[in-house]
Amino acid sequence: MAGFRIGRGRGNNRPPQQPQQAPPPPYGPSQGQYGGGQAAPSYPPQQQWPPSGGRPGGHSGGHQQARAPHGEPEYFGGDHHAAGDPYANNPGHTRAFSINEDPYGDAATYHAGSASVPAGPRLHWKELLSGIVLRPGATFLQMRDHPVWGPALTITFLYGLLAIFGFDQTRDEAIKAPFTTALTSVMITGVAFVIGSLILGAVTHTLARQLGGDGAWQPTVGLSMLIMSLTDAPRLVFAMFLGGDNSLVQVVGWATWLAAGALFTSMVSKSHDLPWPKALGASAIQLIALLSIIKLGTI
Repeated sequence: MAGFRIGRGRGNNRPPQQPQQAPPPPYGPSQGQYGGGQAAPSYPPQQQWPPSGGRPGGHSGGHQQARAPHGEPEYFGGDHHAAGDPYANNPGHTRAFSINEDPYGDAATYHAGSASVPAGPRLHWKELLSGIVLRPGATFLQMRDHPVWGPALTITFLYGLLAIFGFDQTRDEAIKAPFTTALTSVMITGVAFVIGSLILGAVTHTLARQLGGDGAWQPTVGLSMLIMSLTDAPRLVFAMFLGGDNSLVQVVGWATWLAAGALFTSMVSKSHDLPWPKALGASAIQLIALLSIIKLGTI
């Protein structure tokens, strides 16, 4: 009972609580210091909101937007790119973005050699072969991320089977030899051309990467094999009937060799994003080998 009385006494003798003082205004002194009842200026000046679309707490496009006081973070729902928002992208305000949205611009920049972003759909082998001859630039760009092993191995092997008849000496030996011996020589030549073109294509790809290219090796090697075989096909056709030493065959050989250089340069440039001087330099070894082995027959 004594403790109860003491508690009551303390509660009864407690002085009345003073009312809490209002916090000072955030921008400058109180209104009385300006005299004459003049209101203190407000910094920054209050924004006049439009009647609809950008009003805090209103509706714009079916989505409600909540406006926090000045200086507080703001969170937007729905269409946060509304044109009526005067504080968007200003200091002290937070702008919300959707998942996978790039606030700094378009991030869909293509990188060479990236298999996840192909330059175009895979071409049928007929369209591929005709495209290398008729529209090489667009074809190389479209096939820069697609392997072409099927057409490359087939065309190169068929070219190798006939290449033995493009030289006078080897053609005479194959004709005079027994059938089994001639067939063996033809098959060996076909396989040798496939292996040789694979090695030369790999060398071209390696040089392109050393010069700053970033293309994939399978399209580069496959396309180089096709270029090597297709460009020499006209010379081989004339050489089979006229002989390798014929003047017309020599002229056609040099013309097709120059065409091969242009196609190699275009292919490496499109596949590895290299300027044409570097692309030509990356193809130099393969071009020299093509000239020495096939065009001139010196090796």
